[in-house]
Amino acid sequence: MALLRNISNSFCRIFQRQASSDSACTIYSLSSGHVKCGVSVIRLSGPRTKQALRAIIASGSKNTQNGFEFEPKPRQAYLKSFYHPVSKEMIDRGLLLWFPGPASFTGEDSCEFQVHGSLAVIAAMLDALGQCDGLRPAEPGEFTKRAFFGGKLDLTEVEGLADLIHAETEAQRKQALLQSTGALARLYDSWRKRLIRCAAHLEAYIDFAEEEQIEGGVILQLTRELNTVKAEIRDHLNDQRQGELLRDGVRTCIVGAPNVGKSSLLNMLCQRSVSIVTPQAGTTRDIIETMHNFGGYPVVFADTAGLRRQTSDAIELEGMQRAKQWINQSDLILLVADARELATLDSSQSKSLTNYIEKYLNDLDIQLDLYNGNVLKLVANKTDTLTTDELKNLHKLSNILTISCLQPTNEALQRFLQALEQQLQQLCGTPRAEHPRITHMRYRQQLERCIEHIDIFLSDYKPDVYPDMAIAAQKLRQSVRCIERITGHVSCEDILDVVFKDFCIGK
Repeated sequence: MALLRNISNSFCRIFQRQASSDSACTIYSLSSGHVKCGVSVIRLSGPRTKQALRAIIASGSKNTQNGFEFEPKPRQAYLKSFYHPVSKEMIDRGLLLWFPGPASFTGEDSCEFQVHGSLAVIAAMLDALGQCDGLRPAEPGEFTKRAFFGGKLDLTEVEGLADLIHAETEAQRKQALLQSTGALARLYDSWRKRLIRCAAHLEAYIDFAEEEQIEGGVILQLTRELNTVKAEIRDHLNDQRQGELLRDGVRTCIVGAPNVGKSSLLNMLCQRSVSIVTPQAGTTRDIIETMHNFGGYPVVFADTAGLRRQTSDAIELEGMQRAKQWINQSDLILLVADARELATLDSSQSKSLTNYIEKYLNDLDIQLDLYNGNVLKLVANKTDTLTTDELKNLHKLSNILTISCLQPTNEALQRFLQALEQQLQQLCGTPRAEHPRITHMRYRQQLERCIEHIDIFLSDYKPDVYPDMAIAAQKLRQSVRCIERITGHVSCEDILDVVFKDFCIGK
């Protein structure tokens, strides 16, 4: 056990040395967008930040102000002229803000130059900073990486910050903001501390039970706590992947027979001409994907080739095969059917619609297990072809969406969109600080492994049988390690590479 602890500590020291070596340099980068704008922000972080900002604001060859070196006050804006340290030419006039460590984003001395957002000004400022001693351009995500190694953020907060940067919908923003401000970190850290306490009590029992007359009841109390933690983690895992769906987008597949209006439905939902629509059956041959903000929820719509049992067209066969593959990977399936067929169903028979769906799926040769997590909604299109009585009968059927893509009335369209939005809300849920959700598959995998290690310990221990306690203690330490791999308490280079690879330069 001591050997394993020494190995673990050695790895931690290696990563800390690497982080401290990287932080010996002062980094700089443009933190705002690479486009023409009113104001651009250039960020610095590192031990030579103050020397660099003094060099940039020096007028001519002077680096003094009234005979003294300029000493900025923390978090106070200064209107200054910025100069090139070599040519001494003035670059621009803007704001300077100074953030001394450790009270900064990275935990190091940092500053920001707010200059006019022309490409020429930005290029001149970056060139000027490159001429300062000890400065180098920042790599993608390096400012956040320094905040992580400086203890300002844990790995879940880092990934929440990345999600916040890439958020495209309101619901994504809320979820990412909660995670970036520590909602998940606090939950996982509480489990980590409780598991560490259990492991410490077990090791104390192993080392001092006989000498200090520690009662065996400590082990029983420990197992109760482990069962409680395990139950909480299982409840956290049983979330129907809501956080992941909200982060990545709900994969929504539009399927049905040829010429039932699948492409028209996609165009109506996206409010633009995404897919070609013609009276000819089989117009769509390939998968047409488009990302859409639907009521604040991200949706990946896919228009697919029309499905039927027999065709001699090789291209259509390939399109149908791709459609079936997309169906099995979807979170939500919109099964489009002709309203004229559905209007003939007996609304008084509860199984009437179920039988129709099963027959329709069979006719389209779709092998779909409706109990494996897929959500299927039946869409009755072409309601404009129905009589008033047929339309009334159709509306009596439950769990069905009705629409006319070619002639949608305002009332019918609003009813359809509202029903679809409610379905998306059920799939994605509502982000809440008191119940943070899993947003990455990495978290789910490590939590499942954590439960496995706890289960192994609980299955080995019996009140009347004493197994090898040293091995049992190792299983508890492994459960702690799984939580630490999520939060970054145990550094793992491949995990860090995955986390920071998608960050933009300047963040």
